[in-house]
Amino acid sequence: MNKLRRKLLGASSAAALVSGLAPVGSALAADPIKIGMSMPQTGPLGGGGVAALLALKMWVEDVNAKGGLLGRKVDFIYYDDQGNPANTPGIYTKLLDVDKVDLLIAPYATGPTAPIMPLVKQRNKLLMGNFSFQVNGKTKHDMWFNNAPWNTADGWAKGFLEAGRSAGGKTAAILAEDGEFAQNLADGARPYFKSQGLNIVYDQNYPPTTKDFSSLIRAIRASKAEIVFIASYPAASAAIVNSINEIGLGPQVKIVGGGMVGLQFTPIAVNLGSKLNGFVNYHVYVPGMKLPGVEAFLKRYTVRAKAEKIDELGYYLPPFNYAIGEMLEQAINATKSFDDRKLADYLHKNELKTIVGPIKFGADGERSNVRLITAQFRGLKDKDQEQFRSNKAQVVVAPADDKTGDFIAPYSAAAKAK
Repeated sequence: MNKLRRKLLGASSAAALVSGLAPVGSALAADPIKIGMSMPQTGPLGGGGVAALLALKMWVEDVNAKGGLLGRKVDFIYYDDQGNPANTPGIYTKLLDVDKVDLLIAPYATGPTAPIMPLVKQRNKLLMGNFSFQVNGKTKHDMWFNNAPWNTADGWAKGFLEAGRSAGGKTAAILAEDGEFAQNLADGARPYFKSQGLNIVYDQNYPPTTKDFSSLIRAIRASKAEIVFIASYPAASAAIVNSINEIGLGPQVKIVGGGMVGLQFTPIAVNLGSKLNGFVNYHVYVPGMKLPGVEAFLKRYTVRAKAEKIDELGYYLPPFNYAIGEMLEQAINATKSFDDRKLADYLHKNELKTIVGPIKFGADGERSNVRLITAQFRGLKDKDQEQFRSNKAQVVVAPADDKTGDFIAPYSAAAKAK
């Protein structure tokens, strides 16, 4: 595995590329506090990973410009896990045993995070989670804190299902990738759908290597499902949207989407363009949402992202990754400590103030104040990035507090709506 390690020391520091296992000393700061993680910078999750990593770099630079944490500069060490779950246990063992990091941040996504949970619990280390889903269900580590604004699968699917039922939907199809995230989500969605009186008429998993979805889409169409719930990762999400546009789902479909990762990423959304019209999907931020500090952060982020030629809008992962740093900073300053247990106790007991709003954690380290939105794509044109800066491109249909418009159904009508 090709490993990348970079360290950021101060606002003007440059990244240093190294390989192998040799530690690198710091010439810029005495006795720095080391924060380590892996982040996909290549592979299927690389597009989101590089955007998230930029946000964390910005936080490190901001903290070091203020003098560091408790007077110690932050040494940020990270590796490319390529979005591969097989790589992360070795990387995190190296971070702890060779790099001797003080604090850990989890990799982006469920798949790469799940394999390191037993290791982190065994080592009794605090782990700041990074947009994973239900990875602590079996491990039950009491020093796990997930930055994502969701919690359980029923909370995830609630806005989507309520919209579909409001349009008269009574039957459902579930299509899920055979991977940790999608299976966790589908396993939670099934009993929730049934508890709400839906009849599941189609339920199918597909291998992560699937590229041609035509037979699956035809099978969903044949099932005559009225609500089509999809749990997928970026490459598959884009392929499924393309396949649905080519084949169609039938006039009976009220709503389609739900748990599709990747539609939130600017390059994917711009590339799909008008094909997204009518889809309803989860999101964490769209323009117009009232989140303190997000707009100011994104203004700074966009300048950097343009220079680095990555996701310029950064609505999905970047603000919440910056918030990871903010939460660590608050806990460290409040406890005057870098001790994992003291920090964990503080994070459990206190509400954290971040650019994405207040964050509170439940006993399981997941969000107790969930703020996940359900949005419908409307009136999109092809190859137009700037349209996504408008609150009309993605209309929030749930929850009520963030709602910016009414849900349009059926899907065929929403696809044509302006």
